[in-house]
Amino acid sequence: MKELQHLNKYFLKYKKHLLVGIVITIIARIFLLFTPRYIKEIFAVIEKRMAGTISEDAFHSELAHAILIIIGAAIIAGIFTFLMRQTIINVSRYIEYDLKNEIYGQYQKLSLNFYKKNRTGDLMNRISEDVGRVRMYAGPAIMYSINTVTLFVIALIYMFNEAPTLTLYTIIPLPILSVAIYKLSKEIHKRSTIVQQYLSKLSTFTQETFSGISVIKAYGIEPQTASNFNRLADESKQTQLSLVRVQAFFFPMMVLLIGASNLLVIYVGGKQYINGEIESLGTIAEFIIYVNMLTWPVATVGWVTSIVQQAEASQRRINEFLKLEPEIKNTVDTHTAIYGNITFKNVSFTYDDTNIQALHDVSFHINQGETLAILGKTGSGKSTILDLIGRLYDINEGTILIDDTKIDQHNLSDLRNSVGYVPQEAFLFSDSIKSNIKFGKENATDEDVIEAAKNAQVHKNIIKFNKKYDTILGERGITLSGGQKQRISIARAIIKSPEILLFDDCLSAVDTETEEKILKNLMKITEGKTTIIVSHRVSSAKNADKIIVLEDGKLIQEGTHETLISKDGYYKHLYMKQLSENTEGNS
Repeated sequence: MKELQHLNKYFLKYKKHLLVGIVITIIARIFLLFTPRYIKEIFAVIEKRMAGTISEDAFHSELAHAILIIIGAAIIAGIFTFLMRQTIINVSRYIEYDLKNEIYGQYQKLSLNFYKKNRTGDLMNRISEDVGRVRMYAGPAIMYSINTVTLFVIALIYMFNEAPTLTLYTIIPLPILSVAIYKLSKEIHKRSTIVQQYLSKLSTFTQETFSGISVIKAYGIEPQTASNFNRLADESKQTQLSLVRVQAFFFPMMVLLIGASNLLVIYVGGKQYINGEIESLGTIAEFIIYVNMLTWPVATVGWVTSIVQQAEASQRRINEFLKLEPEIKNTVDTHTAIYGNITFKNVSFTYDDTNIQALHDVSFHINQGETLAILGKTGSGKSTILDLIGRLYDINEGTILIDDTKIDQHNLSDLRNSVGYVPQEAFLFSDSIKSNIKFGKENATDEDVIEAAKNAQVHKNIIKFNKKYDTILGERGITLSGGQKQRISIARAIIKSPEILLFDDCLSAVDTETEEKILKNLMKITEGKTTIIVSHRVSSAKNADKIIVLEDGKLIQEGTHETLISKDGYYKHLYMKQLSENTEGNS
């Protein structure tokens, strides 16, 4: 139960609802227990009539009175039981809502390193399947526990007042039940943890399969994928069956023990009636009803125990992530304007997950409103610089200054709101084209959206779709070409009109003519804004105020286009090579 203590704050939050639910439960159980008491009264009336101590009219009157009380009490108990479910089960839904929001909020805070180390399917399973199991604990498990305890306490008080010796014989099976539940619960807890792990594996596998379905079809490996899924599903099935086999012991064991209690009531009660220790056969009937009324609550003890064990296993998995401290922390509460002066001083950075040093002793400066182009081979550290400016990672060594202030001394929200970022791999959401562009500026007008699309040279493509800007994109924008996705990503960044614009090789999927038009538009849009363009093409970099060249994480060249082509080195060789390729392509 230690892991489930995390939910205590939510129970305190909804304590009024729970207290009302407990009161309603007690009232419902009290009215439910009218039935056995008045069944005894009916037996007593019948015995009096058989003995001739009451008249026919009195017999019918007392009999009708008892029956009406039983019916009335049953109706009232039913109404309060309904209210009990509405009160307590609603609390579990509130807690489910709060817990999902807490997990989602934590996911938002965690750094990119976290997402590199954990699979999407597992993250989804914890916020859906695991939270669902925890909800069962916060709702049905608590409701039935309160119900069981209340019914047991009230019923046992009535039973002891009526026949103490018979009551003691009736509850003999309960200690046996407690020991059996304890033993089975430990095994259920262990097997529940394994079941949840396999559910995460299944979620991860299916999520990756559907995301990469085009690659699977292109390589024709559907049979192998299906075979791998079947193997994983079969392993998951076996773990589920293993859990079910243990859980299957509960109900038969309950029936056996309740049956034993009934036999004890009939045998011991019968002997006591014969010996004159109890006055009426109605007492035996009353006790049999009590025992059978306790059948379902006793049976739920096992079910509730199973729910609690599964919930604890799930909450442990949830807590693993909730207890993680975000690597990137916002240490500043005050808000300041960001203008876009950027300085790197001897910056070095190594990725934790791969231990690869992406940057080594890199230094450069960009004034507000200037454009910097970064070139270099794949893996030279170009994208890393953009990630560090957006503070998606914190550096290992050196200093990054934004407007002469250390980057971690800026309010994180202010910093990221001042940045427009176009990633190397364009990511679009399963929404309309308009919504994807407005993602950069939620309050943008339709005119703003169209203007941004025109500047990104994608407006003409969009208006050819049947629903134009209201066209719904497939997952990750799969319905668009690579170039269209990149240009919509550019529109999303420039509509925001941020102080700092970061373009990470975002023109690689467009032709040179379209690239030239986009760059021409960007020159107007980025005027007065600090802009960094990462590219493999000299054509994207030549008009920049400053160009740097990286190799293996080190800065090997720096200058303008004119100064760099006048020196022998990587930039000049790349320029001559691409110039030659363009000449050959045009001939």
